[in-house]
Amino acid sequence: MTSPPPKKIVERVNSLHELLEEYNYQYYVLDDPTVPDAEYDRLFRELQAFEKEFPELVTENSPSQRVGGQPLDAFTQVIHPIPMLSLNNAFDDEEFFAFNQRIKDRLKTTDAIEYICEPKLDGLAVSLLYEAGRFVQAATRGDGVTGENITQNIRTIAMIPLHLRGNDYPARLEVRGEVYMPKKGFAALNEKAQQKGEKQFANPRNAAAGSLRQLDSRVAAQRPLEIFCYGVGLVEPALNIDNHYSLLNQLARWGFRINKNIIVANKEGHCIDYYQKILQKRESLPYEIDGVVYKVNEFEKQKQLGFISRAPRWAIAYKFPAEEDISQVLDIEFQVGRTGAITPVARLEPTFVGGVTVSNATLHNMDEVLRKDVRIGDRVIIRRAGDVIPEIVSVIKEKRPQGSQKVTLPKTCPVCDSDVIKPENEAVARCIGGLYCSAQQKEKIIHFASRKAMDIDGLGNKLIEQLVDRKMISTMADLYQLKPTELANIERMGMKSADNLLAALEKSKSTTFAKFLYALGIREVGEATANSLAQHFGDLPPLLEASEAILLQIPDVGPVVAAHLAHFFKQPHNREVIDALIHLGIHWPKSIKRENLPLAGYTYVLTGTYDQMNRDQAKARLQALGAKVSSSVSKKTTAVIAGSQPGSKLPKAEALGVAIMDEKELNTLFEKFEI
Repeated sequence: MTSPPPKKIVERVNSLHELLEEYNYQYYVLDDPTVPDAEYDRLFRELQAFEKEFPELVTENSPSQRVGGQPLDAFTQVIHPIPMLSLNNAFDDEEFFAFNQRIKDRLKTTDAIEYICEPKLDGLAVSLLYEAGRFVQAATRGDGVTGENITQNIRTIAMIPLHLRGNDYPARLEVRGEVYMPKKGFAALNEKAQQKGEKQFANPRNAAAGSLRQLDSRVAAQRPLEIFCYGVGLVEPALNIDNHYSLLNQLARWGFRINKNIIVANKEGHCIDYYQKILQKRESLPYEIDGVVYKVNEFEKQKQLGFISRAPRWAIAYKFPAEEDISQVLDIEFQVGRTGAITPVARLEPTFVGGVTVSNATLHNMDEVLRKDVRIGDRVIIRRAGDVIPEIVSVIKEKRPQGSQKVTLPKTCPVCDSDVIKPENEAVARCIGGLYCSAQQKEKIIHFASRKAMDIDGLGNKLIEQLVDRKMISTMADLYQLKPTELANIERMGMKSADNLLAALEKSKSTTFAKFLYALGIREVGEATANSLAQHFGDLPPLLEASEAILLQIPDVGPVVAAHLAHFFKQPHNREVIDALIHLGIHWPKSIKRENLPLAGYTYVLTGTYDQMNRDQAKARLQALGAKVSSSVSKKTTAVIAGSQPGSKLPKAEALGVAIMDEKELNTLFEKFEI
């Protein structure tokens, strides 16, 4: 047994942590280093030597750990306690003034609004969580509600503090910022890739996003990533700060890097002047921007203005004009996406736009093709929308050649020949051979194996991609025919992992009818609808033969869902895969019809945190008793079940006179029916 490190060495290591973090702050955040690089390197090597001799001194937040750690098998998910919303856009002065007038109207004022003005970086939004001043977690924005845990990769960015400065920070602090790759770093990275004969990145944003999504953080550590912080999410306890500009100054005092081009404007005209000034500086800035962002400065006004479903009402992004050019449409092809979406893509005469050569442009959907009347042979104006995705803006009809060809939506999938359907109220057409279509293989199998579906432990996204790429599986039925020797040959598997996966596959065969239906990934069929179908039909055979008219009689099934179900089960390829799954041993107990269940006709709403179960478990148990679980409170709600730290649903229930239950009463309900 080795002896613990001497007290003097422990004290020296702690001192080195503080010194190196201070020098990082001076160098990266203040841009004002006080020691030469050689001195920093000497101290860093001294720390590494101590940590090598005494490995127990290595901590997650040691400066030495910024070089990256052991590779991950996959990213885990992080649920944002406060959603990371996107911003609405303005594209000209008129749209900005309309936004400003909406602000005034909602606040019922004619006074000028004070705004924070900041450059809109073209990077990747991230969330940084600190507890007791220590960095503990980082996540991508993802869909705004759920992101990916990128803690290891974020830790490699030297300008992100691992310990907050001072001692007046809150117990929990979530800081939000934009990770980007500077122009010089991007050019150097691509030059290095070119010398090695490797694929180059299309633009700095893609390079930053690709770096943060490296499973091996040592790769991320080699990439020249930087960050500007622009706000906060969760803060406990709340800060005694009343405006956004003061908040940014406080973040800077705690050690976060704030963009020096941020200003406060107290007149609408000043906002427009700022836009023009930043637009002129755009090329000289060391990083890519695609516009400016305006935010109402006062938090009280932000609170009054509130949010719409995906964006705050108190902020807007004023985008720079997209770069445009003219090209010719050589052909229009149809691609099949991972979710079955059929997307028309224009093949163009290669044209240099916005710093890259563009030879393809998205047409989004057939409605867009018809609206713009795009034909093969047309001369068109193309634009790199948002400086990233090339799109066709319009057709130059006066230059339309004779013999230009109109385009029609294919009736069958160009990949698997299954039917293509386009519901009347939807813009996107889709292939409905979801269980068979090779374009959708990975997405469908990933969904099939997920926790809320078949819950196949150990079958992660990366492994599924390997199995598909190696042509070991093409449908989910193939999973149940995998052999241990085949699996053991996959990188980082081995016989033990192979046996564990096969055991998990065998275990997953015993499921419920509702979970099996959800696992099939039928469009618009979520957990609630799958439960309703299972409880109505009881078993698979009657559902397979159900007409749209019969399906419409089921709660949670409207015309769109009924059509998706009917089309899905009519496809021979889908039926073949379902038959194969049943033949391979997937089974479930017959469901009791909803009307015979004890809580049929009752509707519950869940809010807050429970001690003995999570909300998903509570929801599943209520649904198993026949109840409907809703996300919103209404007069028809039977009861709101409130855990600790309930949200806005509780006061709404009180206002409507809806019954309120706690977790103890919920458990009593379950015990009554022995669920």
